Amino acid sequence: MRRRVIFSLLPLLFISFLLVGCSQTSSNDSQVLSTAQIKKNIGSKLVNTREDKQATLTKTYQKAVKNKEYTLDNPYVKVNPYKTSPLTALVIFQTDQKAKVSYTVEGKTDSTDITNTVNGNSTTHQVPVVGLYANTTNNVKITVTYEDGTTDEKTIQIKTGSLPKYVKNAKITVSKNDKSKMDIGDNKLTIVNRTTKEPFAIDADGEVRWYSTDYSQHTIEQISNGHMLVLTKKNQDSLVYNDLIETDVLGRVYKEYTFSTKTKSNDSGNAKDEKTLIHHDLVELPNKDILATVSDGSKYKEDVMVQISHKTGKVVKVIDLKKILPSSMYKNYKAGSDGKIDWFHQNSVDYDESDNSIIISGRNQDMIMKLDYKTNKIVWIYSGKKKSSWPKKYRSKVLTPTKGTSITGGQHGLYLLDKGENYEDVILYDNNIDVTNGDKKTSGKYSQAVQYHIDTKNMTIDQTWSYGKDLGKANFTSIIGYAERESNGNTLVDFGYKKNGEESNIIEVDSDGNQVFNVTIENAASKAYVYRAYRVPFYSSSYTFDVNK
Repeated sequence: MRRRVIFSLLPLLFISFLLVGCSQTSSNDSQVLSTAQIKKNIGSKLVNTREDKQATLTKTYQKAVKNKEYTLDNPYVKVNPYKTSPLTALVIFQTDQKAKVSYTVEGKTDSTDITNTVNGNSTTHQVPVVGLYANTTNNVKITVTYEDGTTDEKTIQIKTGSLPKYVKNAKITVSKNDKSKMDIGDNKLTIVNRTTKEPFAIDADGEVRWYSTDYSQHTIEQISNGHMLVLTKKNQDSLVYNDLIETDVLGRVYKEYTFSTKTKSNDSGNAKDEKTLIHHDLVELPNKDILATVSDGSKYKEDVMVQISHKTGKVVKVIDLKKILPSSMYKNYKAGSDGKIDWFHQNSVDYDESDNSIIISGRNQDMIMKLDYKTNKIVWIYSGKKKSSWPKKYRSKVLTPTKGTSITGGQHGLYLLDKGENYEDVILYDNNIDVTNGDKKTSGKYSQAVQYHIDTKNMTIDQTWSYGKDLGKANFTSIIGYAERESNGNTLVDFGYKKNGEESNIIEVDSDGNQVFNVTIENAASKAYVYRAYRVPFYSSSYTFDVNK
């Protein structure tokens, strides 16, 4: 879901300069686990549970694809084809000539149509229709464009059912929607990625146009093939979110990773609350493996990353932040009510292929950091912790802020926007709460989206854009939140824990800070806050649906 930019490679000498990092910190703490023990505790593997359950459905659609009786005038239509995505449908038909197919789901108001084009020319057409309204007879116009330039059109009606209670009870109020200035294109919706319960997506009117009946926690990430990685659980009554599925907008499951249920924790420390092993974020690597934030099963939590093989489901790399940062940070940190020590609380990770690096955010240290992914060496650090208070070997990696540059506090959602020789631009959501090293003077007064310019030659950091400070305490959020830069230059900001979690407020602003979209979502259930909000195409141009693959 995160916006990526393809960067030119930096000169070799510059890369060499950056990679001269700090040596790893040794520790005699018996609770700092070995890599082998962490891999064992994670216990990840690939399973076929959901794919096997869907096999009968897939066979039904494979038969429909072969049936020449299904034509544009008499198509095969199946609503909610994989039983987890009720506002979608699969439409199958054949044509005499090769053709390209597109469709439009008719919106209720101006600029709410959803239009998609199916990849490829063929005589057999499998059309994944997304963007239907709930409890509605939807008009869907299908357009067939033949190779000779002629076209055919057919409008079909697709009836859907009502929304489930945890989506229906999330009261959605749109106070502003300047559609001419919003980044919505032909098919973009705003994914409401909740802390728990069903994720859903809304249009510019705040109408729900997609949702999944699979409960998810924190993690929904669109990957290179247009599928989504979703952290879910075996059933809705389970307290443990330890299944990660690769699925598409129709709900078809292509891959399923499962993890040890013994190695789990939560943020609240309450044994009755839902728990997980993967907790806040993950990213797809260029080789299709997954890099995920996890807890390792020790007395410490949310301070380890693992690379999971997409071929075997096994952990192939471990990054333990306890072996990278000063041991005093975790040894002197107070344990929570669950007995676990949440000293770092990593809530984001972003990968940069141009120099094989990652940038991460640690809420409980009010700190962001860049690591060389091959060596795990630190490239730079930014926090309110004074440079002089760091051990000497770290000080050359600590960025110096320019005058007026804010100190992050409990921040979320760090990722890379742009880079070039000697600079990197990043964006994050600054909760502005002083956890350990935040700004005590401003803490709790506002939250904001912030863009920083990092001068990697002079090791300085400069705040170049922000939004949220003028909203004041009304939009302060002590936890969660996200800021996403859109393709037209707008920024979508999720004030996810507004009014102590009573509601979430998603605001889209232009580069000058003018609001073009403002929606408030009253949380429908305990902990069903909007963890992140993503503006994404439904569906991605790289997505192809084929029941035979």
